[in-house]
Amino acid sequence: MALAPASGVLPYELISPLFSDYAEKTRFVYLPPGTQAEYQQKESFEFPVGTALVKTFWYPRENGQKHLVETRLLLKRADGWDALPYLWNAEGTDAELSLAGGRLTVEPYLPGGNLGSLDYVIPNKNQCKGCHSVNGKFAPIGPKARNLNRPMDYGLGAVNQLDYWQQAGILAGLPEASARPALADYRDTSQPLDDRAIAYLEINCGHCHRPEGPANTSGLHLTSLEKDPARLGFCKSPVAAGKGSGGLRFDIHPGQPDSSILVYRMEQQNPGVRMPELGRQLLHQEGVALIRQWIAALPGDCSMP
Repeated sequence: MALAPASGVLPYELISPLFSDYAEKTRFVYLPPGTQAEYQQKESFEFPVGTALVKTFWYPRENGQKHLVETRLLLKRADGWDALPYLWNAEGTDAELSLAGGRLTVEPYLPGGNLGSLDYVIPNKNQCKGCHSVNGKFAPIGPKARNLNRPMDYGLGAVNQLDYWQQAGILAGLPEASARPALADYRDTSQPLDDRAIAYLEINCGHCHRPEGPANTSGLHLTSLEKDPARLGFCKSPVAAGKGSGGLRFDIHPGQPDSSILVYRMEQQNPGVRMPELGRQLLHQEGVALIRQWIAALPGDCSMP
């Protein structure tokens, strides 16, 4: 089934997307006619009431068709954002609202191999709020300037998404190109290793691990805005020990990925230990390899004085 937007609905793409069990994602944004989002340098844009952010998760089939799994709809209402998860039927012809979430078995086919049977978990409405929280209020994760500052083909050749949104009349306050931040694409091996690793951690961990997020009490801030090495986890001891630490002493032990709690938790499959807590059943092989490579290349040590 083709995911063709209606009039007034724009597709968009992120520079570095969240890993979700190797699912592909198609994203759209809709703003009520005559309204604009307000540009924000650090946070998600300030969208007007009536905005819809639409994200559909799907897997490619061997015949080239899309196996549609779920669509997550974020609606901006007068009292804030509302999360509405929809579950697609087996034929991919219709999706029904499923506030309680759900589970279904998919057999995702990827070029080069078959992942086999996957118990795909669709989060319920409250679980959506658990990740989409900034200072206790529901907020989108992806549509930030630094993750949208990339080209996209809207049918007439590639153009910067932010410029296109401005030209389409749905974005106000856009600064000059030189003043716009941009994340690295963690999948692009031609980009600097440090930038790729931080981009990966920000999109996969930073929505919780930030001063304004649900995991702020951990003291671990995994975003590109954090410049304090200790708060990024370098030689930092965990706030709370226990099975989540794997018996290791430091969140990130420079030069030693096997001694880093960050790697340990990324590699775990136990729901009570793994990170992220929600949104994945499978191990992200490429993501773990990236963070291992990054930590192995970090200089310094954690020797006690």
